[in-house]
Amino acid sequence: MKKNLFKNTAAFSSFSVNDLQKAKNFYNDILGLDVEESNGLLTLHLKDSPPVMIYPKPNHQPATFTVLNFNVNNVESAVKDLNELGIQFEIYNEEHLKTDERGILDGNPKIAWFKDPAGNILSILEKMKP
Repeated sequence: MKKNLFKNTAAFSSFSVNDLQKAKNFYNDILGLDVEESNGLLTLHLKDSPPVMIYPKPNHQPATFTVLNFNVNNVESAVKDLNELGIQFEIYNEEHLKTDERGILDGNPKIAWFKDPAGNILSILEKMKP
């Protein structure tokens, strides 16, 4: 196999959901993303990023890891805004992963996790400071 087989190849991410319409409503109406529906798939068009494909899967199992990260200028402000839209953030109290009562991990970067309607884990993270 050639070492540079995919070096000049564009790539994109994808993940599954159990209900395409709920996903479309969430990503478009709540998160305000540009969502295209075509051929039974959703495509999220994100600023300065490759598109992300979302596909329906009848036996969908939510990802146990973060499938999509959003860079924001201020995590605390974004958490507040998303809470007002009904989004609840995950609270972690593990040895190496502890969030505050709002669901914010105060590190560099600050980060907070939430789930889409299919249970996939998403995050918002503050742009890293030099």
